[in-house]
Formats: sequence, structure tokens, C-alpha cells
Amino acid sequence: MESYSHLLLDLDDTLYSSNSGVWEAVLDRIQTYIKTRLSVSEQEAKLLRQRYLDQFGTTLSGLREEFSVDIGDYLDYVHDVPLDQLLNPDPSLRSMLQTIRVPRVVFTNAYLPHAERVLDRLGVRDEIDQVIDIYALEFQNKPKKESYHLAIDLIGADDPSSIVFVDDRLANLEPAARLEMTTVLVGSQRGDNNHLHIHHINELTMLLPQLMT
Repeated sequence: MESYSHLLLDLDDTLYSSNSGVWEAVLDRIQTYIKTRLSVSEQEAKLLRQRYLDQFGTTLSGLREEFSVDIGDYLDYVHDVPLDQLLNPDPSLRSMLQTIRVPRVVFTNAYLPHAERVLDRLGVRDEIDQVIDIYALEFQNKPKKESYHLAIDLIGADDPSSIVFVDDRLANLEPAARLEMTTVLVGSQRGDNNHLHIHHINELTMLLPQLMT
């Protein structure tokens, strides 16, 4: 039975259902930010956002590359969504996290205040041992390979193959798989033989009982 040293968990659309509406609310805020700050049309804003996601992994990374934007202003604006209306405490997630024996680390392209709000709303903040956010990543967001090397250093892992990484996006899993992490796709999207797959995060320990005490 394989042994693991760390668990890396994506945040949005991974620790809660992609049907919650949280990410749609954030995307609306991103769209509005681009439209108003850059003085472009709705369609131009949509095209820019999609290009930045495809090319850079996040909208912020694209805006930093091509425009002078205030990072704090952007992050505060796009994450100002009503989490109390969109997320509920998840006792089953809390129970599952309590059984995991290895460090439980959130690895997200969002920033720490948003991560803490989400974890608080889900009722699991005290079950997460560490949060690696976009500032900790020095703005080297997933799926840039640098972000994974930084994450490995930040958690103090000696061997990437001992890490389990869970994310809802295939593009984010692929660099981790190349580092020989055990990668788990969560959600309705189908993956390939390079990644394990679960429909909901609460299935994780059923898939990988080695994580449990």
C-alpha cells in the first residue's frame, strides 16, 4: 500500500460543488472588472478573460502581463461575492478531513482572505493545516510549473511522488502528474488514465484510504 506525506487541495469548485454558484459569481465580477477598468465592451471583456485563462491560467496573470492593474484592488473586487448565500457548512467534509493523517493543505490561485472565507463558510477552517495562496506562490499560478515547485518547497515535501493533489481542472492536474504526484480529478468532468477521478470531494478517502489514520 502506497504511503503519502501531504494532501494538496484546490479550493474553488473542489471543496464544494461546482453547482454552488460561487465561481459563476466570481466570473461575473471578473468580467465587470475588465469591462470597467479597461473601458472595453462586454464581448471584448469576455474574449480577454477567456484568452487570459487559456494563455496564463488566470485573468490576473494576463492583466499583470499586459496592463498595470492594482493587484489588491483586483483581488478584493472579484472575490467580493455573497458566500453566505451560496455555501453552507459541510459536516461530512469536516468529518472526512478529520480522518486524514497527513498535512491538509489548500493550494489555490485565489488569495488568502477568500480562502479563509470559503473555509469558514464550509465549517472546516480549523481542519486545514496550511493555505498556499497566490501571494505565497509569488503570482506563479497553476498551471504554471513554477507554482508546483513553490508549493512543494512551502510544504516541505521531500518527494513529489508522496503528494496527493486534488483539483477540478485537468489543466491544473497535468503538471502535477508530470512531477509524479498522485492526481485526483474532482467533479463531473471526465479525465483520462493519468488521473484518478471522484465526483465529490467527500469520496476522497474512499478512493485513497491510505490518507486516513
